[in-house]
Amino acid sequence: MRVRKAKVADVPVIKQVIQPFVAAGRMLPRSLSELYSKLRDFYVCEDSGGRIVGCCGLHIVWADLAEIVSLAVIEQEQRKGIGQRLVNACLEEAKDLGISRVFVLTYEQAFFEKLGFKVVDKSIFPHKIWEDCLKCPKFPECDEIAMLLVLNRGYAN
Repeated sequence: MRVRKAKVADVPVIKQVIQPFVAAGRMLPRSLSELYSKLRDFYVCEDSGGRIVGCCGLHIVWADLAEIVSLAVIEQEQRKGIGQRLVNACLEEAKDLGISRVFVLTYEQAFFEKLGFKVVDKSIFPHKIWEDCLKCPKFPECDEIAMLLVLNRGYAN
């Protein structure tokens, strides 16, 4: 398995990878147009044959804040560490960019706790509310769990 930055040719496959999670109401839908425009946010994981089996994005929200978005691994490849590798790639990029905090809105609390994320109140993310949340059919009754990982220990939240 190899994690790499996504390429333009990967966009239709990324859409296919996230679609089952969208259909299950566990992820926001992403149009092809949105995926192309946010392509630089994304990583993909390929198997030894070059087939994309997972994706994840790091979306910069503010000077000190980024979000893990669209983490998805195809069903037959789940529970093999692919999700962790994808998130770790995003976290390394966040560190390289000098971002001090990374958050996620998720239904997978235990997975993100293993990576060091802590549950927080959604209200600490005002920029997030106005960007993606307004497009969500569950807004304002969001049932996702907000979690935060502080990369720069000097930051006090």
